[in-house]
Amino acid sequence: MVKIRLRRQGATKRPFYRLIVADSQSPRDGRFIEEIGYYNPTVNPAVLHVEEEAALRWLQRGAQPSETARALLSKAGVLQRLRAAQSGAAASGAQG
Repeated sequence: MVKIRLRRQGATKRPFYRLIVADSQSPRDGRFIEEIGYYNPTVNPAVLHVEEEAALRWLQRGAQPSETARALLSKAGVLQRLRAAQSGAAASGAQG
């Protein structure tokens, strides 16, 4: 199963996270398929950058986000775009 999750980087007590797509069997900081964003909680305000098209592509393929990744994707507006795309596809499928 493919997961969207955080990969920790940065120095001790100075975390910096990359939002990645990885196989669920891979270690937290191990091999990954694609990097789709980053999150830096140490600055004020926290910095969040998500490549929305890549994130949507992986979510539509069935990638499951972790709890934290789901919260970050929601904050970035990706999950809302996914719901809109799915409801739009369902509505056009019902008409045709």
